[in-house]
Amino acid sequence: MKINFTKMHGLGNDFILIDCITQKLKVKSEELKVLSKKLCHRRFGIGSDQLLLLYPSGTADFRMRIFNADGSEVEMCGNGIRCLAKYIWSRRLSGKALLNIETLAGLIRPQKKGKLVRVDMGEPFFEPEKIPIKIQDTRYGIQDYRASYITNHASRPIVDYPIRIEDREFKLTCVSMGNPHAVIVVDNVMAFPVIYYGPLLEMHEIFPKRTNVEFIEILNPSEIKMRVWERGAGETMACGTGASAAAVASSLKGLSKKNVTVHLTGGDLLVEWAKDNHVYMTGTAEEVFTGEISIKL
Repeated sequence: MKINFTKMHGLGNDFILIDCITQKLKVKSEELKVLSKKLCHRRFGIGSDQLLLLYPSGTADFRMRIFNADGSEVEMCGNGIRCLAKYIWSRRLSGKALLNIETLAGLIRPQKKGKLVRVDMGEPFFEPEKIPIKIQDTRYGIQDYRASYITNHASRPIVDYPIRIEDREFKLTCVSMGNPHAVIVVDNVMAFPVIYYGPLLEMHEIFPKRTNVEFIEILNPSEIKMRVWERGAGETMACGTGASAAAVASSLKGLSKKNVTVHLTGGDLLVEWAKDNHVYMTGTAEEVFTGEISIKL
């Protein structure tokens, strides 16, 4: 089977994008996990963190499916949706400057902003069952968080929840941006052993669907430095939903403003937690090359 693809990246978080509108992908749904593992392999495939599939949608402008390098399907990817939007505009599949993209996390709205892409990531969720995280103890919420939020939501945000991993105790602030995140503040993020502790936290029993883990260092109220261990992909150079979760978590903890620059290994993202409670993320999207690959499933 021959497949046309486009290799793209957002701040070094790289993707194989397959356009299932202009070509018919003759792959059964259950075979997509195998396809993702083969294509994303950096030695025996094209190589990427994730596989993006672009489809038509009956309820939105387009639909996106996302598969990790390990074959698992995930709800959302912030860097991925910027790349998907860039591809749509560059191929003139839509003339709209604001797109509605159907994802497993709901409708996500990327918008042209000069040479950048601004994405309405929706509202963050803090309820344990929506993240999801299996804890019952509600002492780890912020008592004085906005009254309007407390009134309209069943539980307080999970802030500084303690968990011990081998020789270290971590304090987790947990957020869903359509997918699960655990944010941890550290003193020196560049020296922190992300590769060691990342997978142990990702697979911890309190996360029934595993979790993305963001290790962040607060530089000042307007700047955060971050490294990320992505669920199903390992440490990546950037994560859009992770940067959004980190900005929300640091604001909840009173460590930053609601409008911050998040410095990642691959570059910077601008994140705003706006008055409408939506999180807006702005960053680049780049096309690397196009190609055709023959593959057997």
